[in-house]
Amino acid sequence: MPDAKYKSRPFEKKKTDFDQYAGDRLVPHDLRLEQALLGCILLEGGADTMAQCIQEKMRADCFYSPKHQLMFEVMTELYNASTPIDEIILRDELTRTQRYEEIGGDAYLFEVTGQISTTAHLPHYIERIKEYHLLRELIRFSNRTIEGVFENPGDVSAFIEDVEQSIYKISEDRITDAAQPVDKTVDDAMRLIYQMYENRGEITGTTTGFIDLDKMTTGWHPAEMIVVAARPSMGKTSIALNMVEGALFPKNGEAAATLVFSLEMPSEQLAVRLLCSRARVNMSKLREGFLPKEKQQDLVRVAQEFKNAPLFIDDSSGLTILEIRAKARRLCNQHKLGLVMVDYLQLVAGDNNIPREQQIADISRGMKGMAKELGIPVIVLAQLNRESEKEKRQPRMSDLRESGSIEQDADVILLISKPREFDEQEDLASDAVARDLIIAKQRNGPVGTVPLMFTKNLTRFENYTPQPA
Repeated sequence: MPDAKYKSRPFEKKKTDFDQYAGDRLVPHDLRLEQALLGCILLEGGADTMAQCIQEKMRADCFYSPKHQLMFEVMTELYNASTPIDEIILRDELTRTQRYEEIGGDAYLFEVTGQISTTAHLPHYIERIKEYHLLRELIRFSNRTIEGVFENPGDVSAFIEDVEQSIYKISEDRITDAAQPVDKTVDDAMRLIYQMYENRGEITGTTTGFIDLDKMTTGWHPAEMIVVAARPSMGKTSIALNMVEGALFPKNGEAAATLVFSLEMPSEQLAVRLLCSRARVNMSKLREGFLPKEKQQDLVRVAQEFKNAPLFIDDSSGLTILEIRAKARRLCNQHKLGLVMVDYLQLVAGDNNIPREQQIADISRGMKGMAKELGIPVIVLAQLNRESEKEKRQPRMSDLRESGSIEQDADVILLISKPREFDEQEDLASDAVARDLIIAKQRNGPVGTVPLMFTKNLTRFENYTPQPA
């Protein structure tokens, strides 16, 4: 926060758009800090200091004084044109464009250049000026929000979403994307390599809940987008919930706090499936009202397990990708999330003003962006088109519905399929049927097929156990 001494020392008083917000109160700013930063650029010649300013996302509107905004704007133009920057070149450019008198001419330029004798404190100047700019943006945003409320915002939900997006945009401006020295990256890579060597094939991420899948993926890892795709009624939601269960109740290690976005199914139905699956309760018999006493006890025990588990369910319908990211970001700040699951991608609301394929592409990029931003794995369910059924073959990545961008964004793509050789009648009659989980893409590992068993009346996938001959 800015020091009190800066607030009590107004160096100049000018009419700005903040006067309507602040009244007689002094808007947060410090003109000497702004002069010092501009002086650093002129003293050094522009190249390194301007590069540092741009890296730290400094813009002309970060300055409070219109004079300083104009000077920094021209300095940025000179820098982009690879032109050296000093007081002579700056004066010449401002004179050429008939803007020199706007900054106060020679007297004011001399005042700016006389502020500092070293560029050593440039990072401090940048940080403080950005702090003041952030505070001014918060003043502007807060007052415009109040005005918007009084002016009848119309759709309140849309108004609140716009407000939330605006405040997060202000927050994101604080984050800089600086390149890291390679020595730190190499150190991190060596730690990961050492961890893999020590684990000798054991999982290094969040368990998938399936032994053979864990062996091929070593679990789900931070910033990964995992797509689970299948045709309807093939068990997309079931296998994803089994993965959620594996993350919540691992055999080894700590539980991973999990957020589930259920766009298709109410939270109560989702909870029923989780409870029945873990307690191994036949849902058909449960619907008929027949449940043995021991299974009732199992349900009570499992219900207590889930009540104590770090599981969060959001069953809001019609969510946009911005809303999903905002909700996940907010919950991640409150609880250290370890996994997010979205059921399913094609139900996420998009911008109706653009083609559906572009909508899905934007949503897919948003899911990957959420995984990277929060540093956690994100499991996204998706529909496949009918091509594989028409051609009577196993599905492939190109069957992903409505957008090829999903296969580009995803780190892992899993496709649920019936085995190549299966008996249709036996598949319909049996309660436990074989299913293939095809790893069609894995950015950092092998591809292949993991055999699983699907128990229909439990809506549960199990590890495959070969039957004795």
